[in-house]
Amino acid sequence: MGFPPPEPEGGWPWRAVYPPGAPVTVEPGHASVPAILGAGAARWPDRVAIAFRGRGTTYRELEALAGQAAAAFRRAGVKKGDRIALLLPNTPAHPIAFFGTLKAGAAAVHLSPLDAPRVLVHKLTDSGARIVVTTNVGALADGAAKLLETGAIDRLIVVDDAAFGESAETGPMPAGRGISPWADFVAGAEPAPTPHIAADDLALLQYTGGTTGLPKAAMLTHRNICAAVASYDAWYTMWGLTREEPEKVLVYLPLFHIYGLSAVLLRSFSGGNQCLLRTRFDPLAALDEIEAGANVLPGVPTMWIAICQTPGFEKRDLSSLTLTASGGAPMPVEVARRFTERTGLELLGGWGMSETGPAGTNLPRGWPQKNGTIGIPLPGIYVKIVSLDDPRRELATGETGELAICGLNVTAGYWNRAQENAASFVGGWFLTGDIGFRDSDGFFTIVDRKKDMIISGGFNVYPQMIEQAIYEHPDVEEALVIGIADGYRGEAAKAFVKLRAGAPDMTLEDLQEFLEDRVGRHEMPRALEIRDALPRTPVGKLSKIELKREEAERARTAS
Repeated sequence: MGFPPPEPEGGWPWRAVYPPGAPVTVEPGHASVPAILGAGAARWPDRVAIAFRGRGTTYRELEALAGQAAAAFRRAGVKKGDRIALLLPNTPAHPIAFFGTLKAGAAAVHLSPLDAPRVLVHKLTDSGARIVVTTNVGALADGAAKLLETGAIDRLIVVDDAAFGESAETGPMPAGRGISPWADFVAGAEPAPTPHIAADDLALLQYTGGTTGLPKAAMLTHRNICAAVASYDAWYTMWGLTREEPEKVLVYLPLFHIYGLSAVLLRSFSGGNQCLLRTRFDPLAALDEIEAGANVLPGVPTMWIAICQTPGFEKRDLSSLTLTASGGAPMPVEVARRFTERTGLELLGGWGMSETGPAGTNLPRGWPQKNGTIGIPLPGIYVKIVSLDDPRRELATGETGELAICGLNVTAGYWNRAQENAASFVGGWFLTGDIGFRDSDGFFTIVDRKKDMIISGGFNVYPQMIEQAIYEHPDVEEALVIGIADGYRGEAAKAFVKLRAGAPDMTLEDLQEFLEDRVGRHEMPRALEIRDALPRTPVGKLSKIELKREEAERARTAS
C-alpha cells in the first residue's frame, strides 16, 4: 500500500467534520527534529522558549546550548547512529540534552525516573546505549551511578540541578570513575559541523509494553516525529486554537513521555511559544499560574480530577485559558462535563500511542455530544476498524474490531523485534491493539484493549511485569494482576495472589513493601486479594477473564 491510502468509496467519513478548507494531507514541516528548534531560533531568537524557576531561556540560547552539547558528544566519540540514554525529569537539562543528542547524529533513548532498576538495565542492554545523561534531582544521580558499578553503562554525565536555580529537590553530585559533571563535559566544546540527518534516520527509542513483560522500543524517525508535530499544528490551526502572540504553555507532563515531548514541547517550539516547564504537578500552583496568565494546559485525567476537586476551584479566574486538553488515558466523561460546567471551556482530548508519536485522533471543538469518544483522525492520519479474526478485512460503521492506523507519523517498527514487526503491520497499516468502533460521523470509540495493559495516571502499566516481581516473593505460589477502576488514576493495578501452603497471611502493605524496589511507583498494586485458587482456562492456564468480570460486576453494583 502506498501513502496516502486509497480513499474508500464515499470518502473518509470524518472529513465532513473538518472545517471548510482544512488540510487533508500534511507534510512534515521540518527536515529533522533539531530543525524545529533551529527554525525557532532563527525566527524568534529573543523569545523565551523555556521558563523554569523564574529564569527564562530564549530560543537563541537554547539552540546554542544544544549545539554545545552536540559538540561535546562528538568530542567524546559519539558517532552517527549511536544511542544516548536520557534519565531526566522536567528541567531544562532534558531539552538541552535531547536536542544535543539528535544534533550529534545519535538517537535518544528515553528512560523514566519511575523505572525500577531492573527495567533501566533492560532498556540500556536492549538499546545498546552506553552513555546516560541524568541530573542530581533527589536521589536520581546516585541511583544512576549504580548502573556504572554493574557495568550496564560506560559513562554517566550528571547535570547539576543547582545550575537552574535553588530547589529543595537538588541532591548531592556523585563522583567517581566514569562520572562527568555536565559543566565539565561541555566545557570548551567548540561548535563543529554536525552529521547530515536524513528524515528516515532514527531519532528516538521510546519504550512501551512487550509481549514478554519487558518493554520494547518503538523506533521513531525524524520524519515520524516531525509529521506528528505537523499534524498537531494543522489540527490546532484549523480549529482556531492558536494565537498570533506567543502562548504560555504549562508543561507538567513528563518530557520522557511521548505526549509531553511531541504534543506539548515540540509543538510549542514549532509555534514559538513559551513553555512554563515544571518538575511536578500541583493543582493549586497550576490554578495560580493560570490566574497569572498561563493560557494552555495539556494534562492527563488525574490532573484534571485534582483540579476539579481543589476547594474553591469554581471561584478561580481561569479566563486566560484558551486551550485545555487531556490525553494519555481515557478521560472520565463526568470529569469533562464538570470542568466545562464550571469554566465554560471544552476539555478536549484524544488518542495516540508511543508508536504514533503520539498523534492519532482528537476531539474537535463544538461536539460535546461526542464526549466519551476519542474523536476523529488528525490531518494526514488515517484510522479504520479491522476484523479481529482477519485484519485485512475492514469493518463497517458500528462494527467492533481493532483500530488500525497509517500515517507518516507511525513508527518504523520495534527495535530488535523482527517477529513483532511482521505481526504489527498488515498492508501498510499498523495494528494498534485497541478495540473499538467508528460511528456514522467518523468518530471512534475504544471499548477495550487486546492486551492487558493498564493506564494509570497517564502511564502505561504492564501487569506481567508486576506479576513477575510478585512471583519473587517466597510465600507466593501464583499471581495475577488486572486493572481496576480508580477514581483518581483512572485505573490502578490489583493483585490476586495464591499463597504457598503454610505461608503467613499477606496484607497489601506487606506486598507493597516487598515490591518497593522491584516496580515503579506507578506500577505499585493499590489493591490485593488473597485467594485459595486462581481461575484457569480449560487447558490449565491462569486466566484473567473471570477476575475482570467479577471486578466489573463489583463496580456496577457499587454504583
